[in-house]
Amino acid sequence: MDSVEKGAATSVSNPRGRPSRGRPPKLQRNSRGGQGRGVEKPPHLAALILARGGSKGIPLKNIKHLAGVPLIGWVLRAALDSGVFQRCLNSVWVSTDHDEIENVAKQFGAQVHRRSSEVSKDSSTSLDAIIEFLNYHNEVDIVGNIQATSPCLHPTDLQKVAEMIREEGYDSVFSVVRRHQFRWSEIQKGVREVTEPLNLNPAKRPRRQDWDGELYENGSFYFAKRHLIEMGYLQGGKMAYYEMRAEHSVDIDVDIDWPIAEQRVLRYGYFGKEKLKEIKLLVCNIDGCLTNGHIYVSGDQKEIISYDVKDAIGISLLKKSGIEVRLISERACSKQTLSSLKLDCKMEVNVSDKLAFVDEWRKEMGLCWKEVAYLGNEVSDEECLKRVGLSGSPADACSTAQKAVGYICKCNGGRGAIREFAEHIFLLMEKVNNSCQK
Repeated sequence: MDSVEKGAATSVSNPRGRPSRGRPPKLQRNSRGGQGRGVEKPPHLAALILARGGSKGIPLKNIKHLAGVPLIGWVLRAALDSGVFQRCLNSVWVSTDHDEIENVAKQFGAQVHRRSSEVSKDSSTSLDAIIEFLNYHNEVDIVGNIQATSPCLHPTDLQKVAEMIREEGYDSVFSVVRRHQFRWSEIQKGVREVTEPLNLNPAKRPRRQDWDGELYENGSFYFAKRHLIEMGYLQGGKMAYYEMRAEHSVDIDVDIDWPIAEQRVLRYGYFGKEKLKEIKLLVCNIDGCLTNGHIYVSGDQKEIISYDVKDAIGISLLKKSGIEVRLISERACSKQTLSSLKLDCKMEVNVSDKLAFVDEWRKEMGLCWKEVAYLGNEVSDEECLKRVGLSGSPADACSTAQKAVGYICKCNGGRGAIREFAEHIFLLMEKVNNSCQK
């Protein structure tokens, strides 16, 4: 279970984003924050994800795909499903200066604040962008500034923090993680020739289980009331920290973090309100998924198609693990040609209504939709992708298909997409099995 602890902070952030020593200001309670008398309705809590287009470390990092989902999509899903951001009106916002980021934000159901160029510079601080947002939204009383680079955030974290502010009267709450790391002083030439321990006695090094460790900000989120932010602080007043689980504390800053973060997200990330179920059937579109969509015609007018051996291995691994694999196509392709691939899969071609056909397969096997996975790449696959429990598309799928899926492969169709999606299924099934054992 997540643990929530409260403690006083020793520093606050000023408007330029630099730590200021000394005690944070003691704030006057006002009715906007829900502390005064005569408040008729709960304070308006808005989530705000800052996503500037000009990332220096990784270009357009906020919408780069992480484990098949745009990076910002992971925190948007958690924020929207938490249900704490103005329940009667969606108040999950993305502040951005970039068209592509805006489009992705809207696909996930967030609202968009187009930030000005004045707060989109390399020198601009988070506080600058938050204050600009508040200037346009007088209805907002509390801002939950959620970092787009924290893809393992869960709705329960946000629900508990909202309760701390609304029910317990905190002015600001920020996320921390517990670390068991020994710190040493830095050696500076001409000043300090030897290092010294900062938080341990080397003669009595504690075992991990005998030491509580230390709390560090992990940057996942900073919640603060309007009147605090307008004074130039994100941390101040009556403060508390929220301790996140270590496995949920993931931050991405540079490219080297990406593969590690993908593995962590697949194991510990939040995948939506519906619980994952064990996949029993994978349906895959033939043209553009199994193949690259190219058709070659021989001199005697016979079709010739090609596929990637990696995909054949992926299909074989799925079948060995007990997952049925079936192929489907809206095109009247040659079954003789397909049978020559020796994939040993049931297949159907010339299908005008894929959803109806897949539904028949589902009923035939006695499965619910959550036990079906679908890999598609065309407009004709859209309804199937929206209905199944696990959906994917190759990297070169049409935009309609990509918008409908939960996982976008790095590989193109006919170039390893099925094998990649198979690996994704195996990882998620490991997650399902682990949750069943708890």
